[in-house]
Amino acid sequence: MRGGETETAVETAVPGRTGAKREAEGGGTAPRRGRPRSEAAERSIRDAVVSLLEEGVPLGDISIERIARTAGVGKATIYRRWSDKEELFVDVLRDIEPPDPDLPGTSARDDLVVMLESVRLGGLAQRSSALLHNVRAQMKSHPKLWDAYVATVIDPRRVTVLEILRRAVAEGEIRADLDIDLVNDLIVGPMLVRAVMRPDAPLPGDLAERIVTAVLEGLRPQAV
Repeated sequence: MRGGETETAVETAVPGRTGAKREAEGGGTAPRRGRPRSEAAERSIRDAVVSLLEEGVPLGDISIERIARTAGVGKATIYRRWSDKEELFVDVLRDIEPPDPDLPGTSARDDLVVMLESVRLGGLAQRSSALLHNVRAQMKSHPKLWDAYVATVIDPRRVTVLEILRRAVAEGEIRADLDIDLVNDLIVGPMLVRAVMRPDAPLPGDLAERIVTAVLEGLRPQAV
C-alpha cells in the first residue's frame, strides 16, 4: 500500500475505531469526516488528464483506469475525490480556463462589465489554446460530460448575471417591465457570438464595456 492508504484500510476494516479514538482525544468532539486529501496525488491526477489530452487521446477513450495508470495512483484514490470521470474532467477544464472573476459590487453596470470580460477572456483562451479548443469541441459529443459542465460552470455564471440584473432593476438602472431572462441574453449573447461562434471576430479590450453601455442605454427607465 502507498503512504496514507494503510490508515484508510484500517478505518475500513474496523468501523468506528479511528473515529472513536479521535472523539476520546477531542473531549467528545465529533470526528471530522474523511481524511485530509493528498494535494500531491490530486495534482498528479489532474496533470495525468491534461497529459492524455495533450497526447491527443479522445475524451471517450480516457477511462479512470487509464488516468490512474498515468498518474501512478490507484483507482480508489481518484474515486475518493471525484464520483466519476465527468466530474474530474470538469474540474480539469476549470483549471485550464480563466478563473471566474471577483465582482467589484460598486454597481450593477460594473459587475456586468466584469462578467462579460470573463467571457471575452475565455474566448481568447480558447483561441490560443489548442487543448482547450479541442476539449470544448468534443464535449458536446459526450452528453453526460456536457451536462456536468453546464450544471457546474455555465449555470452558476448565468445565475450570477441574473442576480446582477435583478439588482439593476431594483436600483433603477433597468426598466422593471422587462423579461430578465431576455435581458440576460441581450447582454451576454453578443459577447458569446464574438467569443465562440465567430472565432475570427475581433475581441478588443473595451468590448465588454461597450456592449453593457449600449444595452443598458436602451433598457434604462424613461424620464417622466
